[in-house]
Amino acid sequence: MNTALKLDQLHAKVKYNIWFKYFAVFNRIILAAGFTPSGFVKINNERFTALANNHPMGHYLEALYHTGYYYPFIGVMQITAAILLLIPRTATLGALIYFPIILNICILSFAVRFDGSLFTSPLMVLACLYLICWDYDKIKFILPFKYSTKNDSKPVDKVYSKKFPFAFFSGVFATMLIVVFGVNKIFDLYPRNSISECQKQCNDSDNPEACITFCECIYNNGESLDNCLEAYDNAEK
Repeated sequence: MNTALKLDQLHAKVKYNIWFKYFAVFNRIILAAGFTPSGFVKINNERFTALANNHPMGHYLEALYHTGYYYPFIGVMQITAAILLLIPRTATLGALIYFPIILNICILSFAVRFDGSLFTSPLMVLACLYLICWDYDKIKFILPFKYSTKNDSKPVDKVYSKKFPFAFFSGVFATMLIVVFGVNKIFDLYPRNSISECQKQCNDSDNPEACITFCECIYNNGESLDNCLEAYDNAEK
C-alpha cells in the first residue's frame, strides 16, 4: 500500500468521527478570535502593545508601526484569514493564509523571547496545522506523493462515528502541558515585559548582579537582546 493511499484511509477515518469534527470547529473559532483584535488594531493604525521601545519586541513593533500601509495590510490579512476560517466553504483557504502568519509570529516570539506570545503562538501553530490536515483531501494533490487516477481505496462509510478518541485528546492535553511548562524552561533569561518584571527573575538567577545588569542593558541602554545576552554570559564567566 503506497503512502498516498494510507494517508487517504487515515484521513477518512478521522474525517468521519464527530469529535474530530467538533475539534476542527473549535480550532477555527479560537484561531479566528485570536487574530480579530490584533487585526483591527493594525487596520485602525494603532500601536499593538504598550511595550517599551527598548524591549526587543518593542523595537520590532515600533519599526513595524512606521512601515506605512504595510502595517494595516497585515491587519487586513489577519482579519481576512479569521473571516475565511469561520465560513465552512472557505475554511481551507483561511487556514492556508493563517498558517504562515502565525508561524512567523511564533518564530519571532522565540527569537526575542516575548512573554506575550511565547505560550500561545506555538499552540496556535499546532491548531492551524490540525485544520490543514483536516482538509487534507482538498490540498493533497500539491503534496509530493503519487496519486492514482483510479479509486483504489475502500469505500468510506459516510456515517459519523461517535467513539471518543481518548488517545488523541490525551495527546492534545499533554502537548498543551509540555508547551505551557516547557517554554518557560527553554531560556535561562527573559527580558519580560518591563524592567521591574525582568528584575524579579534575578532573585532565582545564579548571578543576580549580572541579571540586573542585563535588564538595565535592555531597558535603560536600549541595546539589542544579543548584545545584552553576550554581556550577561561574559559576566557569568
